[in-house]
Amino acid sequence: MERELLIECQRSNRSAQRKVYEKMASRLYSVCRRYLKNDEDIEEVLADTFYKIFTKITQLQNLDTFEGWAKKIAVNECLQKLRATKAQFVSMDDDFVETSGTLSESISFEKDILSLLNFLPEGCRAIFNLFAIEGYPHKEIASMLSISEGTSKSQLNFARKKLQELLVNQNI
Repeated sequence: MERELLIECQRSNRSAQRKVYEKMASRLYSVCRRYLKNDEDIEEVLADTFYKIFTKITQLQNLDTFEGWAKKIAVNECLQKLRATKAQFVSMDDDFVETSGTLSESISFEKDILSLLNFLPEGCRAIFNLFAIEGYPHKEIASMLSISEGTSKSQLNFARKKLQELLVNQNI
């Protein structure tokens, strides 16, 4: 991201904010998509994310860290949405895999392993994203989601098992 553009955003320049939005929206949408399934929820979280970015950008000391900072805001907004909707975690005995469409349609359409995350329950998907993709430790995940470390670990294990099953069933 261009430093001058971010400085203008710190000055509340609407034109600069629009340019930053245009450059970051698809990237942050993809981040939100990893946590949330519903397009309306994603759009709401994305709007909240950009509101927070533009109202808090003056607090950002190092503009070189803008993209990571913005991504962290998006992740935190997604987690807040999941907490507000009380994302359900599943029992290790459940055979629950929520789908929208068929798995083969999703894989062939998206051609991306991350699309398989859409077939996990929200709680498992959030933990998998936080641990495997974002790199948070279980202790921090537990704190972020107000769950125990053991629950974080078991949900990650459940997500991994379900993803492996999905991969095997699709011969990927």
